[in-house]
Amino acid sequence: MPRRPRPQSSDTPQPAASDSLFADLLDDELGASDDKARDANNAATPPANGIPPAISYQPTESAAAPATALDDPDLPYWLALNRVRGIGPARFRLLLERFGSARDAWEATPADWQAAGLDTRTVAALEKQRRSIEPAAEVERLLKLRVGALRTIDPAYPRLLREIPLPPPVLYVRGSLAPQDEWALAIVGTRRASPYGRQMTEKLAGELARQNITIVSGLARGIDTVAHHAALAVGGRTLAVLGCGPDLVYPPENVKLAARIVESGAILTEFPPGTQPEAGNFPARNRLISGLSLGVLVTEAPETSGALITTRFAAEQGRDVFAVPGNVTSRASVGANRLIQDGATMVLEVGDIISELNLHLAPQQMEMLELRETLPENASEARLLALLDVSDEPQHIDDLCRASGMPVAEVSGTLVMLELKGLARLAGPMTYVKA
Repeated sequence: MPRRPRPQSSDTPQPAASDSLFADLLDDELGASDDKARDANNAATPPANGIPPAISYQPTESAAAPATALDDPDLPYWLALNRVRGIGPARFRLLLERFGSARDAWEATPADWQAAGLDTRTVAALEKQRRSIEPAAEVERLLKLRVGALRTIDPAYPRLLREIPLPPPVLYVRGSLAPQDEWALAIVGTRRASPYGRQMTEKLAGELARQNITIVSGLARGIDTVAHHAALAVGGRTLAVLGCGPDLVYPPENVKLAARIVESGAILTEFPPGTQPEAGNFPARNRLISGLSLGVLVTEAPETSGALITTRFAAEQGRDVFAVPGNVTSRASVGANRLIQDGATMVLEVGDIISELNLHLAPQQMEMLELRETLPENASEARLLALLDVSDEPQHIDDLCRASGMPVAEVSGTLVMLELKGLARLAGPMTYVKA
């Protein structure tokens, strides 16, 4: 497997910034000051940070509206805290654990924040930014932009992403997530794809999408763009993870592609609306690309490809890493070939990925998930599922009878049906938990 980066104390996990190789990888990831980027933005010189600005785009009227817990009074304060620069996943979790709710954390005093464990610099930044951030306006902005927000506490938050260390507390979504997205593979690679790299990416991404595997990538030039297009071309699903706000597109030339993805998948990011791309955003984006996926496939990458940042995160998250071998005399293939040398699974055909991840079971498992989405089919099942959902602890049938007000025979028969449907399971004598 790829070598793992040294652990960092920063709020958002990322490979060591002092690592010269990582610096080279990040330079390749950005590539923002090249002629193509300048032309796309009609700018004579790039901005101060070297990255041309992302541009806005609008989803079509037919695009699905993402679900957001608008009835939760704590939602505006989650969104407000998430907009504060300097409050990443680690500090966000610290505040929630200390104050119990985002609202209480938001309305606390600087002394309270410091007592909770925030350093002096972060306390000062939070106090200053709080004056200019209006929680209610954050919700209004989402509605206006047709952007959803999923929190780690929301049932619809992606299961795979929730399992990584320090998942982003808020995930902004344009488009919709589907049960099938639990069977996702990330495809990444160089921005300067060769004809061979494009051909292999199109072939593998297309064949995977035909088998109901969701393709995850970063909407970057080169391999990412080919992977998204290939999935859409066969009617498959694809997710694009951005290093900017969900209402913006970077690079600008992919604005039409982004709109198409919203119709057949989703645009995802941990950065709030209006956030322009910055160098530090891209490693965070790559962490989400691997976090949303069962594995990461590199179809073509030179030694300093930014795609290797994603494989580093994949290794840390326990994800499988795959690579397509290339010509050993070609600089464009050095990174992918070295991944194989370091232990990544070599991919010659799509079957190599399917068998390694047991994805041949995905169609049947997806049918089960879709079936579960249509259930429960009556009020009794809905009532018992709601009671089982209250706690992860097994609940005795007598307790369920008392709480539901239903007779023992009805509760017993309903639990049997829920068990057969895979929605509940027997945890002990006459005790059940939600499956």
